[in-house]
Amino acid sequence: MQAVIMAAGEGKRMRPLTLERPKPLIEVSGKTILEHVLDALPDSITEIILIVGYKADMVRAHIGDSYQGLPVRYAHQWMPAGTAHALSVARPLITGKFLLLNADDIQGKEALTKAVSHELAILVAPHDRPESMGVVSVRENGTLEEVIEKPEHPKGNLVSTGGMVLDERLFSFEAARHESGEYFMTHPLNLMAKELPITVVEQSLWIPIGRPEDIATAEVKLGR
Repeated sequence: MQAVIMAAGEGKRMRPLTLERPKPLIEVSGKTILEHVLDALPDSITEIILIVGYKADMVRAHIGDSYQGLPVRYAHQWMPAGTAHALSVARPLITGKFLLLNADDIQGKEALTKAVSHELAILVAPHDRPESMGVVSVRENGTLEEVIEKPEHPKGNLVSTGGMVLDERLFSFEAARHESGEYFMTHPLNLMAKELPITVVEQSLWIPIGRPEDIATAEVKLGR
């Protein structure tokens, strides 16, 4: 099973730290954020695909062609055009079922392992400011109803952690162009959820790192 990691963003909110290096290579508790992400991958992962863009050569040089014995391949997002666009550039490398993760969200291995046991899944966590995130609605049978990005009046406090278990069927659902000009995962994911059951799995360890001050918070949560 492949793990597809989105690591192409410029990380503008992390400036000035990202002026000299890409956000996935910023260190938290003695190792890079990207290494935290990779170290949490389930044991069933057999290959890593890294989607790179901003300062891609630095990511390639740091990780190389393998990580902890797993082969690593790269897809290059040549322009900042959203998460769905990022995934589309990796499409030629993807076969079958895959785990999709962000390179700037540290997640717990236990929940990731549970998620990949399902045919399709989305990882969620409670958040104290759901209106700033993608809010997840869950059906009574525990599957995804929809994800609403940054709603003014969120129905609940469960939000997407950005972790998903998907397969090639996702690419049959076309992403709509957002008013910003970018293409995001929310639209094709919601279309997929209408036709296929996507199991909702709660993540007990989720540490999103978006701003410099989040580093200290992450180190406290990691216990060092």
